[in-house]
Amino acid sequence: MALKLLAQLGMQYHALAVDYDGTLATDGIVDDQTIDALRRLRESGRRLILVTGRIVEQLLHVFPQIRVFDLVVADNGAVLFEPETNQRTLLAEQPPKCFIDELARRGVPQIEVGDVIVATWEPYETVVLETIRELALELQIIFNKGAVMILPTGVNKATGLRAALTKLGISHHNTVGVGDAENDEAFLKLCHISVAVKNALDVVKKQADLITTQARGRGVIELIEQMLDNDLQHVGHRAEAGILVGTALDGTEVRIPVYGTRVLVTGGPAGGKSKLALTMLEQLMDARYQIVVIDPEGDYQELKEPVVLGTIQQTPAVEEVLQVIEDPNKSCVISLFGAPPAEQPPVFARILAALMEYRSRTGRPNWYLIDEAH
Repeated sequence: MALKLLAQLGMQYHALAVDYDGTLATDGIVDDQTIDALRRLRESGRRLILVTGRIVEQLLHVFPQIRVFDLVVADNGAVLFEPETNQRTLLAEQPPKCFIDELARRGVPQIEVGDVIVATWEPYETVVLETIRELALELQIIFNKGAVMILPTGVNKATGLRAALTKLGISHHNTVGVGDAENDEAFLKLCHISVAVKNALDVVKKQADLITTQARGRGVIELIEQMLDNDLQHVGHRAEAGILVGTALDGTEVRIPVYGTRVLVTGGPAGGKSKLALTMLEQLMDARYQIVVIDPEGDYQELKEPVVLGTIQQTPAVEEVLQVIEDPNKSCVISLFGAPPAEQPPVFARILAALMEYRSRTGRPNWYLIDEAH
């Protein structure tokens, strides 16, 4: 009897992305208790990313404990800053000087200029928009509780966080985000679990998977305690219904939870096992989960999206597999067809051990499919 095993194993959330003002900080300051909680989360092996509309120089001035974070997304998504090395990477170009000069000429006060971002305050958004149109610039306005932030089109906290996660080798499916204001919505939607602190705007709370019972830093501490306690297993993703595998006799959909699931598919030849496995794979890949398929008989080499490793003459080395999955956006088919059946179990054991060790550090691959598991 043939067996297929599909599994999503181990700790899911390996990164926490945190907004600064109104979330981590109260009146611009982060208290010692919050810093202690952040350190404990990092000591658990998880990574910390600060995602803020502030410019780097401001942060360095008001937040001396910035090195508790692995990476900082500053300028509302336009700058990536590494606290340990003070290296910054611009993810977009600053608006031209003529734009900044024109805003000043038109009487816009308190113009703040970062590496990329240009910012002022309401009610000057109308003047800003008129200036953008007249100069025919590809710029956008993002609001943040009275602040008017001008950035290149398409740049926001989500694009900055995506760059940070790629640098750390972590998938957004393994990331929790917490924020409080309208400019946080983009990056919260990217994270697999989105959290609003108690003091968050209603528009943020409406899209959140979890709302803390405490405000600002106390709310972040509350979230961290839950991550350390049970990896947020009690929190369901607002938009994730699970993997659709069929329909019950009463017409209701039958779905398998994406998190913490093991599925054993068993039956005789031509029983539909491969069709079910492929249906699950397609849904998971469409949702941008990283999948690794162990393929002893070469049945999955025609899949278009995953990288196929191994040939009829040679099985892939562990190093090849790990090199491919370093990119969170790439899935992989590991073909063992080049090894005689008697040699496949030890090859499989070596590869699986390496994958499990890698997954303990990164949360990836998100899912395994072990074909011919028997």
